[in-house]
Amino acid sequence: MGMYDNFMRILKYKGITPYKVSKGTGISGATLTSWKNGDYTPKLDKLRLIADYLEVDIKEIMGDFSSENRLPILGEIACGSPIFAEENIDGYVSPCYGASADFCLFAKGDSMVGARIYDGDLVFIKKQPRVENGEIAAVLVEDSATLKRVYLYPEEGKLVLAPENPKYKPLVFVGQELNQIQILGKAVAFQSEAR
Repeated sequence: MGMYDNFMRILKYKGITPYKVSKGTGISGATLTSWKNGDYTPKLDKLRLIADYLEVDIKEIMGDFSSENRLPILGEIACGSPIFAEENIDGYVSPCYGASADFCLFAKGDSMVGARIYDGDLVFIKKQPRVENGEIAAVLVEDSATLKRVYLYPEEGKLVLAPENPKYKPLVFVGQELNQIQILGKAVAFQSEAR
């Protein structure tokens, strides 16, 4: 049972229609239909809005799936300045377009808009300790996680985490600073709302 199925089960239990949820939350009926059709996964803020409106815990909508084809959502990752990496599971989601991933994170911020990754998008991450230069990765900087393009220059002892938005500067690490960096995995796909 997926998130939409959980949503519909809650509506049935409470005797509420999707139309009433749309009116009460400001989320369009078209968005709810896209969710039903599997063309869209709601952003965390919209799921919270729906959960608040229905007076349920967000995890009742997101579910607790044990099926092997479900990926855990591990909170948010910064697309801007690094933010704390929350390792608690916010729910589960089906893999995006058959993406081979291990977990998902909601993007936060606008530093990766040039790569078409927007605030609230669901980013699918494949666990791996290294990525090729220029690939987008989830990177742990001390105890904060960020999503950036990674460039490693071993001959210079330098790592650059580059944003995809000209209003942000690259994060550059050299020498002993490299000991603070851990690549969590490569971004292999993302799901976004139609814009």
